[in-house]
Amino acid sequence: MRKKIAAGNWKMNNNRDEAIALVEGLLQVAIPDNTEVILGVPYLYLHELQGMVSDSQIQLAAQNCHQEKSGAYTGEISASMLKSIGIETVILGHSERREYFDETDELLSRKLRAALDEGLKVIFCCGEPLSVREAGEHVAYVKKQLTEGLFQISEEDLGSVVIAYEPVWAIGTGVTASKEQVQEMHHEIRKMIADNYQPSVADKTHILYGGSVKPANAAELFAQPDVDGGLVGGASLKASDFGAIIQA
Repeated sequence: MRKKIAAGNWKMNNNRDEAIALVEGLLQVAIPDNTEVILGVPYLYLHELQGMVSDSQIQLAAQNCHQEKSGAYTGEISASMLKSIGIETVILGHSERREYFDETDELLSRKLRAALDEGLKVIFCCGEPLSVREAGEHVAYVKKQLTEGLFQISEEDLGSVVIAYEPVWAIGTGVTASKEQVQEMHHEIRKMIADNYQPSVADKTHILYGGSVKPANAAELFAQPDVDGGLVGGASLKASDFGAIIQA
C-alpha cells in the first residue's frame, strides 16, 4: 500500500522567525506511521531548518532548482547545491513557475534530469487552467505536460518522482475541485503512467492533489482511491491547520 504524503509549499512566505516558529509547531504534531511530511521552504531557510528537523519525521524540499550543475546563472540554485546541504527533494513545475517564469515542459524535463542525476527526489507538478477545464480538454492538457516533461525518464527514475496534480483554477482561490473531479483526474494520470510504463509502476507511483486543500476537506479528498495525499499551499502556513491535514 502506498504511504500518504502531506507536502506543504510555503512559496514566498514567512520571515526567519516565522519559519522557525512554524517548524517548532509542526514538530509537536503526532505524525501517523503511514504518512510522510515534506515542507517546501524558501532556499534561505533550508540549511537552518534542516538542522531542526533532522531527527524528526519531517523532510524539507526546495521549491525549485536550475537545470545546470553550475555556471554564470546569477541568483539561481543548482540541484548539486541542494544535495550538498542534505536536501533530498525538490518541487518542479509548479503552475506559478510555469506561468510567471515561463517554464516550459522542455525546460522542466531538463530540470528533472538535473535533479535525478544528483539523486534528488522530485515532486513534479501538473494541472490545467480554468479555460481548459471548461472546454473539457483537461485530460489531454495534463497528458501533454506529463508526456513532454516527465515520461521520457526511465521506470527506475520514475520511482524517485511524486506527481502533484494541481488544477490552476483551484490554487489559492478557495475553490476546491470536487472529490469526484479529483479522483477522475488522478485515475487518468495513473492510467497514463500505466500506458507509458506498466500497471505495476502506476500502482507504486504517488499522486498528490493540490488546490485549496484545508482541514475541512482533506480527509474526504485523501480518501479517494487514487489520491495519495496533498501538496498544500496556504494551509501549510499555520501549524494547527497543516497539523490537522497531516493527521487527516
